[in-house]
Amino acid sequence: MADVNPHALAETDWLEDHLNDTDLCLLDCRVSLIPEDSGGFRMESGRPAWEEGHIPGSGFVDFTTDLSDQHSDLPLMMPPADQFTATMARVGVSAHTRVVLYDDFYNIWAARVWWMLRASGFDNAAVLNGGWHKWTQEERPVSNRPTAPVRGQFTSTPRPTLMAGKREVLEAIQTPSSCLLNALTAEDHAGTGGMIRYPRPGRITSSVNVSFYDLVDPETHAYLPVEQLREKFETVGATGAKRVITYCGAGIAACSDAFVLTLLGLEDVAVYDGSLMEWAADASLPMATDTSPVGRPSS
Repeated sequence: MADVNPHALAETDWLEDHLNDTDLCLLDCRVSLIPEDSGGFRMESGRPAWEEGHIPGSGFVDFTTDLSDQHSDLPLMMPPADQFTATMARVGVSAHTRVVLYDDFYNIWAARVWWMLRASGFDNAAVLNGGWHKWTQEERPVSNRPTAPVRGQFTSTPRPTLMAGKREVLEAIQTPSSCLLNALTAEDHAGTGGMIRYPRPGRITSSVNVSFYDLVDPETHAYLPVEQLREKFETVGATGAKRVITYCGAGIAACSDAFVLTLLGLEDVAVYDGSLMEWAADASLPMATDTSPVGRPSS
């Protein structure tokens, strides 16, 4: 994939050739999503999956504990700087470390960690293109040996403009030069279905839609060629916006859209961390569905 920022995307063949590099910090970001009878999914730690088998030398980072704010009422919120700093140091990240991140769900969890690192001032990270899915599909080496990382020296230098709050999102609705971008499915965006139920169905008023599913090859889970990706975002007006704010349900899939926009060279991109978990729960905030008038809260 020829992109504007190729350093941010690692290919499986490159990674296999560099597994023994002393400056490599390879992190498994998998999360287990357990279907529930009532619909939707329950999130559990991906550590058991990592223990069963992982890319040789990879450490594990846990979204259920280390990578979410344990004091927030909202799930999966960006952790405080001291918590994130301690986690990254513990798994071996230092200033000159080359970090590669992977997951097994269309790259969204890896993209989330990539975005958190970037929001913390760290730029030497890459997402493994296609992740665990493509790696195992290609029958590359797998290990179940535990990994004991050498503690790193990670320093956080927050970039607050990379994370948006609901006040900025509300302002963006009335700002023509801004683009609110929903990374959920077309059904979620329309308010007619979806995998997860939110307090109110639909989308943030005025937002457009490029689903995280539509960014990848369905067979390999690798990102599509850059020309196809650019066309998807151009079609909805994102590439011509002065500022883009991506969102989803809980700020995870939104990071895949934000990651790709960064690959395409857009500089003013932010992720709305609270996303619909926060927005849809506040009846005063405007939402729309395909059956409700745009600009009025849907119920």
